[in-house]
Amino acid sequence: MAQKAILLIGTYDTKEPEMRFIEKAVRAQGTDVLTMDVSVLGDPSESTDISKHDVAAAGGMTIEQVIAQGDENKAFRVMSAGAAKVVAQAYSEGRFDGMLATGGTMGTDLALDCAQALPMGVPKYIVSTVSFSPLIPPHRLAPDVQMILWAGGLYGMNSICKSSLSQAAGAVVGAARAATAPDRSKPLIGMTSLGSSCLRYMKILKPALEDRGFEVAVFHSTGMGGMAYEKLAGEGAFACVMDFCMQEFGNLMAGSVVSSGDDRVTNAGRVGTPQMVAPGALDLLDFAGWQDIPEQYADRPFHEHNRLIKSSVFNGAERRAWIRELANRLEAATGPVHFFLPVQGVEAWDREGEEAHDPEALAEMVDEARKVMPGRVPMTELDVHINDAAFCEAVLSRFDTWVETGVI
Repeated sequence: MAQKAILLIGTYDTKEPEMRFIEKAVRAQGTDVLTMDVSVLGDPSESTDISKHDVAAAGGMTIEQVIAQGDENKAFRVMSAGAAKVVAQAYSEGRFDGMLATGGTMGTDLALDCAQALPMGVPKYIVSTVSFSPLIPPHRLAPDVQMILWAGGLYGMNSICKSSLSQAAGAVVGAARAATAPDRSKPLIGMTSLGSSCLRYMKILKPALEDRGFEVAVFHSTGMGGMAYEKLAGEGAFACVMDFCMQEFGNLMAGSVVSSGDDRVTNAGRVGTPQMVAPGALDLLDFAGWQDIPEQYADRPFHEHNRLIKSSVFNGAERRAWIRELANRLEAATGPVHFFLPVQGVEAWDREGEEAHDPEALAEMVDEARKVMPGRVPMTELDVHINDAAFCEAVLSRFDTWVETGVI
């Protein structure tokens, strides 16, 4: 097995003993280390592989210019931008296999940018005094980042923080050794969905696409799943996407905390990946289980899925607005797009007798799609429910046409 290397990121002026402790713990496991100092004011007693001067230069300033700003927040914004560029460049050069960063709020802010700069699948760990904190919004998190609480680590070394740091060292080394590179021998299809109790098309589509020689990755559209999907889409990882669950998109439009970020339904189109899209679950608005339902939604149908997540239902006007914005995003795509409109329903709970059944609001959404999609986005209207086998048959027919004509 080739020797692995771990990138260690921290403020070596104030946390040098902690950083050297981690370095020793990593090396003790037979793994190389690449050290990176993101300090501003002070200097470590021993040099690092990547200095604060290198980081500042990547951010467009000298370290003296960074200091001259006279503001800690402004200084670390420059260092964060530089650190992310350095990390991306160093990884592209094959200098490390996993990242471990440490910090309080300042260091964590920088570390989050560094994690975002790395591709999916690269082990990325952050030891932070604010791990799991509501201070960290979901859109700042790389989809596969791991966080470990830096317990007792605010000032100085002690047995408690040594436990956290040593576990982090073991975790990143183990992940770097165990991680397997994606198998690119088969073209990959990216698909969005929910649990099979709500949307079921993947049960038919996944084996059918695998029989055609494709690999299929299904992403759970509950916030972080969509972030992972969009990250990979932006990297051009997919031969085609089947973005059939728009729950995160509706959540984004309504300001829900269960969101995958502002770039939902943009990245595949930006890089020209062929897209098949449907409005699955676009009727549902999600809330965290701990939230109270806002008064404006109190009289609407309600589904409590479990203690983590619950859903209300969008009205007709809201669904019309979401369809219009969806059309805008799809029209901006640089690659092929096809929109499927299942007019009988878009998720299991909107069927007659279920909590989210609202035929009038569904009819408004269908009407809006008929108005705004034609002439802008190729569309197939289907007199089926999205969970019917006929929906999958239509999708596979279009997919086979795209394969035959070289679109995929």
